[in-house]
Amino acid sequence: MIERSPSIPLPALAVEEAARELEGAAPREILTWAIDAHPRIALACSFGGITGVALLDLVMRIDRTVPVYYLDTGLLFPETYALIDRLARRYDVAPIRVAADLTVAQQRERFGDELWSRDPDACCALRKIEPQRSFLRGYDAWISGIRRDQTADRRRTPVAAWDERFGLVKVNPFAAWSEHDIWSYAAAHRLEYNPLHDAGYASIGCVPCTRATRPGEDPRCGRWPQSAKTECGLHR
Repeated sequence: MIERSPSIPLPALAVEEAARELEGAAPREILTWAIDAHPRIALACSFGGITGVALLDLVMRIDRTVPVYYLDTGLLFPETYALIDRLARRYDVAPIRVAADLTVAQQRERFGDELWSRDPDACCALRKIEPQRSFLRGYDAWISGIRRDQTADRRRTPVAAWDERFGLVKVNPFAAWSEHDIWSYAAAHRLEYNPLHDAGYASIGCVPCTRATRPGEDPRCGRWPQSAKTECGLHR
């Protein structure tokens, strides 16, 4: 029996134990555990990077009733919105649009023009973190596509953990996979992906905060290139 710690909530201890047991397991096994253990679970898909598309495909192969949501900042690329429509038809799902209380125009009126350039952390908090926090209040777990090879900050990402920021379990089925693994899966299953990848965009977010990367650059150099920022805050 696990004893309750005064500093760590019981769910965190239980998830840590499960994560240790699942380390080295295939993503499908991790997802099956997550879905079985957490009836109220949702899949976060940005419809930007290829990892999210691969994760969507795998989840749909396991349980097509898992809700799929995306954070619509109002600043996504047209190619991203088009991919959402195509994949919704392919899997016969209706991705849930999660958006900020303020439109981009209202944000401009309240905080000034181009908040993302002056204070990108504040912009991400308004358009991503707070909308997700509100949405996830109805769930016990969320599924993320982050991987250890993406950034230095993600190198110790567990396959599952208690997410203090949002107050529920976070599952990372592809944590141990590489970029090569993901693209191999995509090729094997003939997955559609964001065409911006073919234009040199290694990591795809909002239009004003994303650029194509040059050969040899770290893939995350294309995100928030105007600052030292490398994370929106969802995965801190």
